[in-house]
Amino acid sequence: MFPNASNGKPPLFLASDHAGYPLKVAITQWLDRQNIPYQDLGVHSPESVDYPDIARRLATALADNPGGLGIALCGSGNGICIALNRYRFIRAALCWTEELARYARAHNNANVLCLSGWFLSAHQAFQIVRVFLETEFEGGRHLRRVEKLSMEP
Repeated sequence: MFPNASNGKPPLFLASDHAGYPLKVAITQWLDRQNIPYQDLGVHSPESVDYPDIARRLATALADNPGGLGIALCGSGNGICIALNRYRFIRAALCWTEELARYARAHNNANVLCLSGWFLSAHQAFQIVRVFLETEFEGGRHLRRVEKLSMEP
């Protein structure tokens, strides 16, 4: 059973490399305080790992749970975002502000929020995550554009 089955919301998965680990821990604690269920896909220590391997874990979880959402972290947020966007069914967005998170969901139907473990405070991350999870895809004129993202080049 996936993590959010009981509340009717899409399942939520978190994954980070070693550089994103401290902020991921803070986010999991915040999610616990908000009573938002999630599955932590690792890492579970600051020991060095390769972000493409962590991205694969998250991609596998999302492939097995269509409609699920993810939060991915690495040092800059860029590496894991690039790795995730290699998967056709993932629309990962690196967000630094609440506004970027809102547009990533509303206009781009992003299903993974990527965050920087080095450049965001825990408070900033909590607000960005909150907006990402609360915002719905608007559809309409944006649907045609989002559908083209999964097409062969």
